[in-house]
Amino acid sequence: MVGDNVEVGVFPIAKAISLAEEQGLDLVEISPKADPPVCKIIDYKKFLYEQKKREKVMKAKATKVIVKEIRFGPNTDDHDYEFKKKHAEKFLKDGAKLKAYVFFKGRSIVYKDKGEILLLKLAQELEEFGKVEQMPRLEGKRMTMFIAPKTKK
Repeated sequence: MVGDNVEVGVFPIAKAISLAEEQGLDLVEISPKADPPVCKIIDYKKFLYEQKKREKVMKAKATKVIVKEIRFGPNTDDHDYEFKKKHAEKFLKDGAKLKAYVFFKGRSIVYKDKGEILLLKLAQELEEFGKVEQMPRLEGKRMTMFIAPKTKK
């Protein structure tokens, strides 16, 4: 605590404790690994309160990443594709990440190339709204691609 009679220096532990008791405050060890350990005379309850307040403000400022998903089939029709592309544009404009994937049912896994072409076409058409974070990758029966929104300037 900064007061009128602030003493700065290296003190033996007994003197530091007595100084803290004189001022009616707490002796708090700040960095125990330092040589000698660094301690501070402060009001510990107030310190905890301010620390909680700082953490709350930092948490409020942190941006939450929203991931929206769009699912295609390997043989998705042009109209359906356009409809889903419009939704993808809206998601990216709103600042959400986009997870586009092609789901292969049963024997449709033989159309892997169609699925990849579909995802690459989507990425190319959404180029002005976002950039590809992860190229199409096959994981089991799903071929997944991530698109992150472009940052606003």
